[in-house]
Amino acid sequence: MNIEFEPKGVCSKKIEFSIEDGKLHNVKFTGGCPGNLPAISKLVEGADAETIAQILRGNPCASRGTSCADQLAIAIDEALKKKAS
Repeated sequence: MNIEFEPKGVCSKKIEFSIEDGKLHNVKFTGGCPGNLPAISKLVEGADAETIAQILRGNPCASRGTSCADQLAIAIDEALKKKAS
């Protein structure tokens, strides 16, 4: 399942990833922090999607109330809900 998600309230403009057998693959952020976001992508590669969403959910960036990591968690949640439907 390939996902494209438009994050809200953050610097990144798009998050792309796939979920295969419950595992995250090929996470890519367009825009945003050029050091942190590629690192997140590497760290979550092959990890359980639900677990990563739990870990990243609610992580804020400054006073934005969200972050690119939080937006990834939201995107994963939405993708998993769609798949379950």
